[in-house]
Amino acid sequence: MPRAVVAFDKFRGTATAGELVAVAVERLTAADWSSDQAPLADGGEGSLAVLGGPNKFTVVTDPLGDPVEAGWRLDGREAFIEMSAASGLSLVGGPTANDPLSADTFGTGELIAKAVELGARRIVVLLGGSATTDGGFGALRAMPPAPRLKEIELIVACDVRTLFTDAARDFGAQKGASPAQIKLLTGRLERLVQVYRDSYGCDVASVIGAGAAGGLAGGLVAVGARVESGFDVLAERIELDRLLNGAQLVVTGEGYLDAESFNGKVVGGVATWAAAEGVPVLAIVGDRDPDVPIPAHVRLVSLVERFGSEAAFNRTLELVGQVVTDSVS
Repeated sequence: MPRAVVAFDKFRGTATAGELVAVAVERLTAADWSSDQAPLADGGEGSLAVLGGPNKFTVVTDPLGDPVEAGWRLDGREAFIEMSAASGLSLVGGPTANDPLSADTFGTGELIAKAVELGARRIVVLLGGSATTDGGFGALRAMPPAPRLKEIELIVACDVRTLFTDAARDFGAQKGASPAQIKLLTGRLERLVQVYRDSYGCDVASVIGAGAAGGLAGGLVAVGARVESGFDVLAERIELDRLLNGAQLVVTGEGYLDAESFNGKVVGGVATWAAAEGVPVLAIVGDRDPDVPIPAHVRLVSLVERFGSEAAFNRTLELVGQVVTDSVS
């Protein structure tokens, strides 16, 4: 019996990774394939679900100072913290309700402090979906002092390569910042570069990815964290290489495929890992940038191109299932 690995990311706004995996597995089973389920993410929102969801809940401070119960995960001495649970844009009602100048990451720092208190010695902070552009300064105020963090392995998992001082210019508008506010936030980040250099001896301005989550990545790097690919962190955790070994197919996908999909996101990550094992890839996406080159071992299907925009949005799971059936029948 042929075997497939099913490794979807979410289609934002239409289907979760788990739902997509489930419908693909159902169709594979009907076609007499066995399958391994491996829902994935790139380190942003939804990453905790890949690991089984939160098993701890802590009341912390949301981006605008209100209390929020944030879920996180503790497995032995390893903690996984999804920063959006404490400092996410969704917590404040989206960009129109956000206060980009005041929003801070104090709540994420509180989660890190709680993980340290409960004995975590390896802490993975999953970045994405932030309301904040505070350079991580809020988080550092809530965390244990830097000398105590020396005994902690602190990892920043993200999917962007944004530099620290570019965080507001690249993502401020998405968080509700006006052009004038983006200029102010950029000035703050530029001043924080010197603060972190003087306080911790770390030049965050030169670190690729330090601008992730409004510079939270850079703030954590200043106190000893290292930046890693969010996809790779999660893929290693679920042992994706072991699952791919001996498989005849991997089925993956994400909501929109563009150039960034092959620069740290799920489809590109799965394609790279599958190539190393010699496994062909079926990538099903909601829509795509037609100018993005596709690797030879990847067969790409865009739901919008095949079925039209309305059907792709309203019948996502049905159409994903249909593509899987057509591909293995």
